[in-house]
Amino acid sequence: QVQLVESGGGLVQAGGSLRLSCAASGSIFSINAMGWYRQAPGKQRELVALINSAGSTNYADSVKGRFTISRDNAKNTVYLQMNSLKPEDTAVYYCNVRRAEAGTTYYYWGQGTQVTVSS
Repeated sequence: QVQLVESGGGLVQAGGSLRLSCAASGSIFSINAMGWYRQAPGKQRELVALINSAGSTNYADSVKGRFTISRDNAKNTVYLQMNSLKPEDTAVYYCNVRRAEAGTTYYYWGQGTQVTVSS
């Protein structure tokens, strides 16, 4: 099992910045990717950014050039630096961790942190 603790959400004006953090604990030895998803009211959960164990990253088109995902393997923590925030970035942001074991990939989710961007 993997436990995730998120922090860093809040209310910010358009054009502002926020930094989300997610610390993993538990069965962290076989984590291969960490990332962030978000879900706005009435919409499906969508991938925002992902980083694998080699440091390769993947971003949603809507956040490219504005958001940066990073990972501190020593602290088992993933970060999402969000700059130039827009009202359409308003959502609950969920940390996601993928762990591989015996050919099966397990997905773990954080509790979610609210990000609200005012216009």
